[in-house]
Amino acid sequence: MTDAYKETLSRSEVLVDNTWNLNDLFKTEEAWEHELIAVQKDIDRVTQYKGGISESAKMLLDCLDAKDALNERVMRVSTFSSLRLSEDGTNPVNQANAARVGSMLSSFSANTSFIESEILELTEERVETYIQQEGKLESYRKTLFDLLETKPHKLTSDAEEVLAAFGQIHDAPFMIYERSKTSDMVFPSFKTEDGKEYPLTFNTFPTYEGSANTELRRKSYECFNDTLKQYKHTYAATYATEINKQVVEARIRNYGSATDMLLNDQQVTKEMYHNQLDTIQKELAPHMRRYAKLKQRMLGLESMQYSDLKAPLDPEYDPKTTYKESTDLILESLKVMGPEYMEIMEEAVTNRWIDLTDNIGKRSGAFCSSPYGVHPYILLTWDDSMRNAFTLAHELGHAGHFSLAGRYQKISNTRPSRYFIEAPSTMNEMLLSQHIIAQSNDDRMRRWVILQSLGTYYHNFVTHILEGELQRRIYDLADQGTPITANILSEQKIDLLTKFWGSSVDIDEGAGLTWMRQPHYYMGLYPYTYSAGLTASTAAAQMIQEEGQPAVDRWLTALKAGGTLKPLELMKVAGVDMSTSEPIEKAVAYVGYLVDELEKSYEKKQ
Repeated sequence: MTDAYKETLSRSEVLVDNTWNLNDLFKTEEAWEHELIAVQKDIDRVTQYKGGISESAKMLLDCLDAKDALNERVMRVSTFSSLRLSEDGTNPVNQANAARVGSMLSSFSANTSFIESEILELTEERVETYIQQEGKLESYRKTLFDLLETKPHKLTSDAEEVLAAFGQIHDAPFMIYERSKTSDMVFPSFKTEDGKEYPLTFNTFPTYEGSANTELRRKSYECFNDTLKQYKHTYAATYATEINKQVVEARIRNYGSATDMLLNDQQVTKEMYHNQLDTIQKELAPHMRRYAKLKQRMLGLESMQYSDLKAPLDPEYDPKTTYKESTDLILESLKVMGPEYMEIMEEAVTNRWIDLTDNIGKRSGAFCSSPYGVHPYILLTWDDSMRNAFTLAHELGHAGHFSLAGRYQKISNTRPSRYFIEAPSTMNEMLLSQHIIAQSNDDRMRRWVILQSLGTYYHNFVTHILEGELQRRIYDLADQGTPITANILSEQKIDLLTKFWGSSVDIDEGAGLTWMRQPHYYMGLYPYTYSAGLTASTAAAQMIQEEGQPAVDRWLTALKAGGTLKPLELMKVAGVDMSTSEPIEKAVAYVGYLVDELEKSYEKKQ
């Protein structure tokens, strides 16, 4: 049995060097406990301004500064608890502490909700006057005017406070989903015809999914879906609760729909939203169907099943890499970004910002969490495959972005719209691909890198865009009063997959259950934004290749701007105009070019 299929370790068995160092957040559990209590006591540092922040520019500034200062502490407390739960969701102490933090966050949100309500009583003219009177308010300009734009959708001060107090309840669908995945859902092991037995978890399934062994791929897929199927009605009810929560809130806030409310939060128009979903699905489908047919032909498959889509096209060439080799390669590929960015990257890979090893209860997938004033933390499951190097480069992109934003902006100005959030991460993947191709004369390695690039586009332009399409359909149905059930979710998923893949892929019942696999559904209209970020980074990476330093400087300026600009303006700073379909069409055309190159590579081989 290979290392990839060994029994999963318990958290206590994982080497310390392969875990993230949460001591940078709090030296001890006791220090965290003390601060959890302290931030709740110190809420009066903010609430002392209740009823008076509109009286003068100084009162407004002092209140916003006080909230930022307390919010930084609250973020550290909540991040520590969240990361503990992510590293081991089966630990009852981690579960209990996450619940305590959830309660604290609800209280914090409720007790500070007066700030928005009192600001909304001001006119734009009064806010502008206050900014002129108190120069330090300039750094809050976007925050203030963004808030004023929401005035038609705000409730009374008392109603906002009551709604905020239910924050922990509002977060319950996601909490239940994650808790079930990490703590309750147990997958049986399965055997292949040679008698080998393989353990299965949420974190090991992607390894099997990408296996060159067709039997292993298909049996793991069948076993995985057999377990998912047992939970489908519960998960559908959980997701339906999340959807209905958004629908109800949108109605009481006088939005036309839940989609309108969620897009307003992203500062994205419906035209931008529909343009992203429609253009990619229409333009990309022919390229991906060619890709699927090529994969079927080269792998000698009688039929292309959904479980085969992530099979390696060149199974005999599966370059392995250690964590150290990968980090060296990534750092080399990112040198174009300059010394300040590189200092952050080097610290990330050497000072235990990253949690690498799988263990029982560890959250699936990969993410980067960026507490203000400390440093980002990255979670992934490393298995010595070169694909992991691209995942790591992706998460380091998030880390670099928020490190720079946090360095140049105050906490309330660090986070841009989700529409931009995936651009810095996919930029790093683009630079890694370009670097490997540039330094290699090996046709096979070039083909492998093209496949990895296609993997990135598949993840963002196929997986996530089709998740986005499902969300678009489900929110529309919910707005019309249609009950959201497991059957509805699976039927809609199968339908959209069938329309995208056509006759090139057999879409089975298990494919219809993929809505159960991703936490992004509980994060608003998040999935489609992956494609927006990759669209922007594709364009910007091409500019870096063509222009060099000026394009790099524009990109770094956009990263440092954090959340001080709306997404369209932010992308324009980076040199990308997302108000038209052109960047989307160019990005999709680039995917077509990659498929062309792949087909030529195999023609040459034959």
